[in-house]
Amino acid sequence: MATAIRLAADYGPDRVTTQHLADAVGVTQPAIFRHFATKNDIWLAVGDHIVNEMGVIHSHPVDLGGMDAHDMLHRLVGHHFVHISQNPAIPAILFSRELQTEITGLREKFATLLRERREAIEGLIRMAQANGQHDVKIVAEDVAHLVMSAIHGLSMRWLLEDRSFDLAEEGNRVIGALLDGLRG
Repeated sequence: MATAIRLAADYGPDRVTTQHLADAVGVTQPAIFRHFATKNDIWLAVGDHIVNEMGVIHSHPVDLGGMDAHDMLHRLVGHHFVHISQNPAIPAILFSRELQTEITGLREKFATLLRERREAIEGLIRMAQANGQHDVKIVAEDVAHLVMSAIHGLSMRWLLEDRSFDLAEEGNRVIGALLDGLRG
């Protein structure tokens, strides 16, 4: 799966061929099809891999060494940027219209992933509100959507600008200011 993701970063997810995969792994193209019946099955497996990896990121542990909800939110957002920096094809795969329209189930898989990520952010905002760290007048769900949009927008800008800046650093600075603006 890591090879398919890496190739998606090089060629774009909709342009990766089974021959690209075979060459990168060092096997024949028919060998690829012994493991996966179709190219769509490869992308479904890639989708599962992405969902599993990102699931670890946004299933925030209850105990983070006494860290408060506001700090956990900063940390969660920071982990997203680090993960994207290490896996630059992730945004392109998640938002590939071609893959999502051609492969049944992939859109639902990614929509569920993004909903769970938003809910984790929303949960931390609500927790921070309950602890008096964030303004109780803000609508946690709306802010979670805003934070998600900011993560996606900054990640896409990073890709469009040929990864010319440190995504984790810029993301923590830009979205950190947004999060700090939530304080009560």
